[in-house]
Amino acid sequence: MAETEECYTCARTAEFDDLPPRERVAADDLWRVAHAFGTALPGWLVLIPRRHVTAIAELTDAEAAALGRWQVRLSRALGAVLGCPKTYVAQFAEAAGFAHVHFHVVPRSAEMPAELRGPRVFGLLGAADDEAVSEGERDSLALALAAELGRQGLGRTG
Repeated sequence: MAETEECYTCARTAEFDDLPPRERVAADDLWRVAHAFGTALPGWLVLIPRRHVTAIAELTDAEAAALGRWQVRLSRALGAVLGCPKTYVAQFAEAAGFAHVHFHVVPRSAEMPAELRGPRVFGLLGAADDEAVSEGERDSLALALAAELGRQGLGRTG
């Protein structure tokens, strides 16, 4: 199989119009935003290039320029919707099936315990089903974030 045929992210992007709100918070021609699955933290977003890219250095100049706008506007939207004073941004793309470049945009609330701040926030990823943010809550947050991003004039939403 070709690498893109095995890529979870590419499969989701190809189905964009049929995805639930949590998988299509917003998008433009270059990027798609989804709410992360398997996380215990509401609002954990993933910013994904729409074409298959496995290293940041492979981004086009246009993708790189848009990346900065997306990261800032997603951070603003998370602040407006969740009231978080800060967001974290990280990129690894090392998990099996997830080599497609993606940026985690993670809300950090004022109440977040010190033991979960900084890189330790990744302890909230890979949560058990009973601890993970439900599909319904992810959809609700996605719709609220999409509305906020729409107010900012960024991307096709919903």
